[in-house]
Amino acid sequence: MPRFAANLSMMYAEHAFPDRFAAAAADGFAAVECLFPYEYPAEQLRRLLDANSLRQVLFNAPPGDFGAGERGTASIPGREAEFRAGFRHALTYAETLGCARIHVMAGLLPSGADPASRLELYRANLAWAAEQAAGPGVDVMIEPINQRDMPGYLLSLQDEAHEIVNAIGAPNLKVQLDLYHCQITEGDVTVRLRSDIPTGRVGHLQIAGVPDRHEPDSGELALEHLLAVIDATGFDGWVGCEYRPAAGTSDGLGWMRES
Repeated sequence: MPRFAANLSMMYAEHAFPDRFAAAAADGFAAVECLFPYEYPAEQLRRLLDANSLRQVLFNAPPGDFGAGERGTASIPGREAEFRAGFRHALTYAETLGCARIHVMAGLLPSGADPASRLELYRANLAWAAEQAAGPGVDVMIEPINQRDMPGYLLSLQDEAHEIVNAIGAPNLKVQLDLYHCQITEGDVTVRLRSDIPTGRVGHLQIAGVPDRHEPDSGELALEHLLAVIDATGFDGWVGCEYRPAAGTSDGLGWMRES
């Protein structure tokens, strides 16, 4: 059975963020992920992980002004220094938290912008980030995100993500395969799992129900089947539960207890 990590940015919203660690541990999670941990000192989060015997397995690098709608700076001309400073900051958190994966958001493609030049800058920044992260043993993750939830996002297709990883060739640059986004954009999730995981380029999985992003056993994805497919591929990483519970988080975990 895959190993599940609770996404504390979406799950346990009925608790204050620092209290979500204990709630996740009480429900049987051994690991957690989140979007952006920077509101809290890394040392405080480390204490919460240790107190609840949890591992931090993923978080995002700073995305720019998220509240103003920015979704990453790695492809935005003129903000290279900001991206690099933010990624270095993320590495300090990764070191303190013992986290081996940092997701770098691609950013939005404005109307009229040249996709090719934005992708070129994105690749250059990813190559730099992978080089910086290699020494500490951190994997840099890139994730295709669907255009319905994030209109204008630069990276939406799995093949595009794999092409970027192949072109850069850094062993610690990997794809974050979110089955929710993949189903909305492309479908054929079973074949994608069977074809992509064996390449070694997939470093993290995420799940949620489609189309409402509630519990992963809700909606159109056949969760039991997909978990069996993941097992059959030999995937030994973590599966992040990046969904918004329909009601109370703990009450909605029947899918995990039955897995």
